[in-house]
Amino acid sequence: MNSAHHADVVVIGGGPAGATASTLLAQQGLAVELFERERFPRFHIGESLIPETYWTLERLGMLPKLQASRFVKKYSVQFVNARGQESAPFYFWDNKPHECSQTWQVVRSEFDQMMLENARAHGVTAHEGTRVHEVLFEGDRAVGVRVRGEDGVFREVRARVVVDASGQNGLLSHTLGLRVWDPVLNKGAIWTYWEGAYRDTGKDEGATIVLQTPDKKGWFWYIPQHDNIVSVGVVGPFDYLFKGRGSYEQTYAEEVERCTAVKERVAGATRATGHFATKDYSYRASQVAGNGWVLVGDAWGFLDPLYSSGVLLALKSGELAADAIVAGLGKGDTSAAQLGSWGPDFNRGVDRMRRLVCEYYDGFSFGRFVKHYPALIGTVTDLLIGDLFTDRVDQVWGPLESLYPPDKPAIPAWNAGTPVADAPEKANELILPEDLARRVI
Repeated sequence: MNSAHHADVVVIGGGPAGATASTLLAQQGLAVELFERERFPRFHIGESLIPETYWTLERLGMLPKLQASRFVKKYSVQFVNARGQESAPFYFWDNKPHECSQTWQVVRSEFDQMMLENARAHGVTAHEGTRVHEVLFEGDRAVGVRVRGEDGVFREVRARVVVDASGQNGLLSHTLGLRVWDPVLNKGAIWTYWEGAYRDTGKDEGATIVLQTPDKKGWFWYIPQHDNIVSVGVVGPFDYLFKGRGSYEQTYAEEVERCTAVKERVAGATRATGHFATKDYSYRASQVAGNGWVLVGDAWGFLDPLYSSGVLLALKSGELAADAIVAGLGKGDTSAAQLGSWGPDFNRGVDRMRRLVCEYYDGFSFGRFVKHYPALIGTVTDLLIGDLFTDRVDQVWGPLESLYPPDKPAIPAWNAGTPVADAPEKANELILPEDLARRVI
């Protein structure tokens, strides 16, 4: 093993969370080493950005790159109910007339590479094809990592802080037994990409469309991308989608056939890839930080993809963690309390989005709610755009509860979930199609 060298901060993972944290740290003059086990571009799901990503992207210096990109512009989200009835689009600009209300539908292989190159441009030393095998501890304090490069050589990198942005693999969550599974959101997804599928015109061309399945057991996402590609996936209860069914292709075809609104949109289109599947049990870590370490992005938690919050939570957690690290290093405090000082407010924000997700699965209708409470359409739109970290949006819950049927049970809190040791087998497994090489989506 080569002798150890040193950095101020080590970041595990080069996705949006790791790229965000490392860029903001490097902007403050810190020596940051980032280790990504894959080589970019690489496939990833989670393609629809919501408006609140704007503010972090602005700090990162990413906006000019996105504005010059080929990514489809997104101005709204629209819902189609189980009977095929379309809601009016929720236009972000109507609620917040600001540049942030236009966002993008991204191809993650391209977006993530842009983010990583941006980190390098800000001074981050980013290593691809390098796997972190373990986080090094002295007592209960993280002091660095042990990595192995493509040359097969192991080496140690010492650091004052370790940021775990290792995605759903969750290196530290797994090692320390921190992952807690959501007691409600045990869903899965099957999806593919279509060339030449229907898309609206004008400012509606890039809208994310959420289409409820006829039996209300699940929903489809419909996300237009550049190069005339549309990402179309079905989400449903894990047991329903993956137990007692045929192949992923067969199950997907059956679900499309049952959902007329989707079937009509892809009629005449050509599949551009094979079928993907992921068994996305939602989860969170029981703590965001410890002495000398902090979790960000999917290494911290994963929330159901209904409202496209994944990239926002990655960017926001990376940003908040970076700010806490900078403040902590400035005063010589890298304790769990300092590095995780942002955790309670962040968790409350995620709880708001989680509740909106759970309400949808329990039958919440945006159209019905707005009909009863038209004055609250702006607040609902605030939640949809990701404005989660303010108590102001909590004014929707009382009116929402007034529409409950008398026997509606309470939604269990996330921390009532199942410990990691009892988690379902193959949770968060991503199955890639054999013909993935045809296109790095």
